[in-house]
Amino acid sequence: MPLTDTLARVDADLAAGRIPVARQRLRGLVSSYPDDLALRRRLAEVYRLYGEPAEAGRWMYLEQDRDAAETAAFEARHRTALRRMRALAWRAPESRAATAFARAQLAAVRKQCSHELGRPVDWDAVPSPGEADGTASEGSGVGGALAGIGCLVAVLGFLAIWVNGLVDLFD
Repeated sequence: MPLTDTLARVDADLAAGRIPVARQRLRGLVSSYPDDLALRRRLAEVYRLYGEPAEAGRWMYLEQDRDAAETAAFEARHRTALRRMRALAWRAPESRAATAFARAQLAAVRKQCSHELGRPVDWDAVPSPGEADGTASEGSGVGGALAGIGCLVAVLGFLAIWVNGLVDLFD
């Protein structure tokens, strides 16, 4: 669905009082168009209707006229630069930001994250918390072992039922 049609539906949802639906539509649009600051601003406005200052601060973080209390709430919720990078959901080079303030904010968060992690970080490859601290696993550990054992038991159970049926067939 084109951007203009979805925004028209957002307006209709808000006019009809369907705020959760409007919020979901805007979240989808921000996900599809992460560098559109106007969409982020509209999403922040919807979160203000909910009384969610941290979320409003999240989506207004790249705007120069942002509310200081909302920004502080966002920063308190996402204390590290890595968490802020992930929360901002920016998936483009900083140069794609529409304003100089937004570019500066994005650069500051990325540089702080790179400093905290001790290695360069880019917006198009934001590490997960497990990757960042070296605790990411490739299916190992207790959870992976239990999943493997569960699969093995299921296969053996299926095989036992199949063999039992085969034996009964020839008896």
